[in-house]
Amino acid sequence: MVDAITDQNYLKGFFLVSFAATMWSFGALIVRYMVDAQIYQWQYLFFRGLMIATVLLIYLMARKGIAFVIDFKNIGLSGLIGACGLVAAFSGFIWSITLTTAANTLFMLAVTPFIAAILGIILLQEKIRSMTWVAMVIALVGVLVMVTEGLETGNLLGNLVALVSAIGFAVFSVSLRWRKETPQFTTVALAGVICALFTMLILFFNNNTPAMPLRNVYLSILHGTIVGLGLILFSMGARFLQAAELTLLSLIEVVCGVLWVYLPIFGINEVPSILTIVGGIIMLCAIVLDGMGARQQKQMIGVT
Repeated sequence: MVDAITDQNYLKGFFLVSFAATMWSFGALIVRYMVDAQIYQWQYLFFRGLMIATVLLIYLMARKGIAFVIDFKNIGLSGLIGACGLVAAFSGFIWSITLTTAANTLFMLAVTPFIAAILGIILLQEKIRSMTWVAMVIALVGVLVMVTEGLETGNLLGNLVALVSAIGFAVFSVSLRWRKETPQFTTVALAGVICALFTMLILFFNNNTPAMPLRNVYLSILHGTIVGLGLILFSMGARFLQAAELTLLSLIEVVCGVLWVYLPIFGINEVPSILTIVGGIIMLCAIVLDGMGARQQKQMIGVT
């Protein structure tokens, strides 16, 4: 029987992670409000990266004072790889959402846990349950269905870029498991800094500047704040939940993200295609199946 403290911790983790995922779900909607989104991707990434770094640095300073600087010295190779993975994830999301539908981007991101599992096998020699293998195969079918939709409508590049974003998040996750003492908040702050520097270099070599419509600047700052605060809440809640439970709760971002851009009240009214819905349902079923398998295994271990 679970004691009251464990129940309390579970509820705390549940609400923290659920709220974080709900916050992230507004990302696609925010990008849809951009002016000439396909022109200002790099400028948007620059300001958003700066804001993510600012939010995390403020949090680290409030939590540790000036001593947080030491964490940057201890970040190591795993932290650097994880930060680069996040930069790929940040960049891939913005580029994908401006090239294809929000549903395509979000559902492609839902495959992240399975990519992380595969990387864990290759790089960390982790063992995977049979149910997870089945779920990964089903998820792959869902991805193929969505890619087919991209081939038919010319959105293949957007789907592929979203897949790069998913791989980036998976690399970040594996980097934390590779060296658990890596300061994860510092890794996220470093990712924001690298993202800003990288996009600045891209703009410089393209003879461009970070300047863009003021509306886009405000949106990028809002988006960066949401991502940064969400990562803090997600990391805090992750201590109280199993990996399978985290995966299921993260689906809130996918489901709500597609819903926000569809609801007429927000003024976007982006209706996902049939193949996108079918592919997304297949992927959601795969993740739910994996979560149920993990739950059953946990219960069996508890019985024995």
